[in-house]
Amino acid sequence: MSDAHPATRPISGGRSVKSGRSTLFESESLLLRPHFPVGIVGYGAYVPRYRLPAREVARIWTGGKGGVPLGEKSVPGLDEDVATMSIEAARNALLRARIAPDLIRAVWVGSESHPYAVKPTSTIVAEAIGAVPNIQAADWEFACKAGTEAMQAAIGFVGAGMARYVLSIGMDTAQGRPGDALEYTAAAGGAAFLIGPADESLATITASYSFVTDTPDFWRREGEMYPSHGDRFTGEPAYFRHITSAAKTLMEALETVPADYAWAVFHQPNVKFPQRVARMLGFRSEQTEPGLLVGEIGNVYAGSSIIGLTSVLDMAQPGDRVLLVSYGSGAGSDAFDLLVTDKIEERRDLALLTRDYISRRTEIDYATYARFRRKLRM
Repeated sequence: MSDAHPATRPISGGRSVKSGRSTLFESESLLLRPHFPVGIVGYGAYVPRYRLPAREVARIWTGGKGGVPLGEKSVPGLDEDVATMSIEAARNALLRARIAPDLIRAVWVGSESHPYAVKPTSTIVAEAIGAVPNIQAADWEFACKAGTEAMQAAIGFVGAGMARYVLSIGMDTAQGRPGDALEYTAAAGGAAFLIGPADESLATITASYSFVTDTPDFWRREGEMYPSHGDRFTGEPAYFRHITSAAKTLMEALETVPADYAWAVFHQPNVKFPQRVARMLGFRSEQTEPGLLVGEIGNVYAGSSIIGLTSVLDMAQPGDRVLLVSYGSGAGSDAFDLLVTDKIEERRDLALLTRDYISRRTEIDYATYARFRRKLRM
C-alpha cells in the first residue's frame, strides 16, 4: 500500500519455556505485537470545565452525612457530547503529531455514551478534523476499555502496513442513576491517540495483551437510561482479577518487573481501586500518582485509563518506560508496554496539557448539574 511505512525488524523478547517437543515462547505467544513497530505519534486530552463537588451529591442524597469517594467530577456543558469532546482531543493529537489530517486512514471512537444510537460518532469527528473522505470510520464499545480497544485495533492497522496513521479515541459523558453510588464518580472527558510508525513516535508501543472473561459486573440494557452494577461483585472477580492478570502476563512475557517502569497507569473508577491494584502488583505510589486523576475529574469511563496516560506523557522523559492497563466491565483488560522517545520534549507543548484542562474549572451545584445532564424529564 502506498501509505504503509517501510518494514522494520519487529522487537523481540520473552522468556523461553521448555516443553517435551520444542522450546516455546509460551508467554510471548499470548502478546499482541504488530509486524512493523508502531507508537503514539500524537496525543491529546479533553476535560469539560464544569465541576460537581462530591459533597454536593452527598448534600442532596444523604444530607451531607458519610464519606465521599472523590473530590469532584467533570460535567459536560449543554452543548457538549462525546462527538464535540472527541474533536477537541483529536485536534490536540494532530497538533502534537504535526501531520495533515488527510493522511489519517481510520478514525475510531470508543465510548459507552455515543450521542446517537444509530449514526456513528466517528464520521462526525473525521469530518470536523478534515480527514474525510478517504478514510475508514467506526465506533467501538466495551464499557470503560473501549478506548484502549480502539488503540489495539489501530496498532494492528498500522503494524500490518494497511495504514500509516490511525486515530483512536476514548471519550465518555458517563451517566449515574440519581442517588446511586455511581453519581459521585460518573464524569466526562477522555483522550485521543494518533498511532503511527515507531520512528515518528513520542512513545513506542512494545507490545500489548488482553485478558477477557464473561463477568457481568456492570451493564445497561437497550432503552435503559442508567446502568446497573453488581455492587461488591465489581471488585475481586471483575476489576482486580482482570487488571492483575493482564499486567502480570504482559510483564512475564517481556521479562519486566515493576521497578523497570518509571510510570504505571491503571483504570480508575475511584481512588482506592487503582491504588490497591498498584500495591498488589508491586508498584510504588510515586509511579502511579501522575496518572491518577479520578479524584479531581471523576471516572471518565472509556477515557479513564488513557487520560491518565496523557498526564504521564505530559511530564515523562525520554527513555521512561510506562505500563498502561485499562479495564472494561463485562469484562476485560488491555495492558500496554510503552517506551517514551526523545521526540516527546519537542512536541508535548504544541497543545494544551491535561493539567491545563483540569485547572480550568467552574464549580456548579446539583440543580445546574441536573439541567446539564437532562435528568429532569418534561
